[in-house]
Amino acid sequence: MRTYLDFEKPVADLEAKVDELRALELNGESVSIGEELTRLEAKATKALSDLYAGLTPWQKTQVARHPQRPHFNDYITHLVTDFTPLAGDRAFGEDQAIVGGFGRFQGRSICVIGQEKGSDTDSRIKHNFGMARPEGYRKAARLMELADRFDVPVLSLVDTAGAFPGVDAEERGQAQAIAHSIDVCLGIGVPNIAVIIGEGGSGGAIAIASCNKVLMLEHAIYTVASPEASASILWRESGRAEDAATNMKITAQDLLRFGIIDTIIPEPAGGAHRDRDRILSATGDAIGAALGDLASFDREAIKMARAEKFLAMGRRI
Repeated sequence: MRTYLDFEKPVADLEAKVDELRALELNGESVSIGEELTRLEAKATKALSDLYAGLTPWQKTQVARHPQRPHFNDYITHLVTDFTPLAGDRAFGEDQAIVGGFGRFQGRSICVIGQEKGSDTDSRIKHNFGMARPEGYRKAARLMELADRFDVPVLSLVDTAGAFPGVDAEERGQAQAIAHSIDVCLGIGVPNIAVIIGEGGSGGAIAIASCNKVLMLEHAIYTVASPEASASILWRESGRAEDAATNMKITAQDLLRFGIIDTIIPEPAGGAHRDRDRILSATGDAIGAALGDLASFDREAIKMARAEKFLAMGRRI
C-alpha cells in the first residue's frame, strides 16, 4: 500500500476515488465509468504535479524521509553487479549502519559506500536507522584507502539523519573517526562521486561526501543538522523545525545555487518512491556521466580539482 504524507491528503482523496472506480471496472459493473475514470486520473495526476512543483523545504524534508523511498540496498541491487560487501574497521568491530564493498558499475570496478536505514522494524534496528558509530566511519575510510591503492573509483550513497549521538560512540572517538574519514575522502587520488539519495545530515553525511562530484536527488535534503535539532539549538523549541528548514537552505535547488552540489537528479512527480525503477536508472545515468567527466584526470589532477571545489565554497565574488 502507498503511504501518503500529511500534505498529500488532497491527492490521496483523488487517488482513493480512482482506485474505487478501477475496482468497479474490474468487477464488471454495468454502469459505464470509463470516462469518469479517465477524468479523475488526469485530475489526480495534475494535482500531484502541481503539489510537487511547489514543495516547501519542510515538505521536501518529509519526502526525503518517506518510508518507501529507495534506500542504499535498492541502488546496489539495480546499479551494481557482483557486489561483495566487506565488514569491520580492523579496530573495534562491524557497524551495519554503513555498508560498503566492491562491485562493477557499467562494466568497471567500483567501491561503493553508503548508509542503509532499513525498510522494516528488524532491518532498521539492524542498521541503526542509518546512523553510524565510529567503527562505521573507520570502515568507510579503510575501504576508500583500499580503493585508492587499487585505482578503483569510489561511489558514496548518502542517506542519514546524522552520526549516532550515543555515549558509546563518543567514548570510541566519534569526532575523530568522522574527521579521519573526511581527510581520506579528500585525499585519495581516484575519482569519488557522492549522491545524496535521501537525508544528508551533519558530519555523518560529509564524512563520505567530500567528493569530486556531489549529486543530489531533487527532493533530498543536505544540512549541517536536522531541522528539529537546529530549531532546538536556535530557539530551544523543536516544534519550529519548519522555520529552521526554511531558513537553513537545505534543498537541492538552493545548494546547487550556492555551489555546494554539482547536479540535481530529477525525481518522478510524487517523489522517488512513486517510480523506483525510473529514479534508480536516472541516478545510474548521472553517476556514469559524472565518472565520465573525471575519466581523463590523473591522480594529482583529481586531488587538485577536489581541493579547489571545497576551497571555493563560501567565497564572495
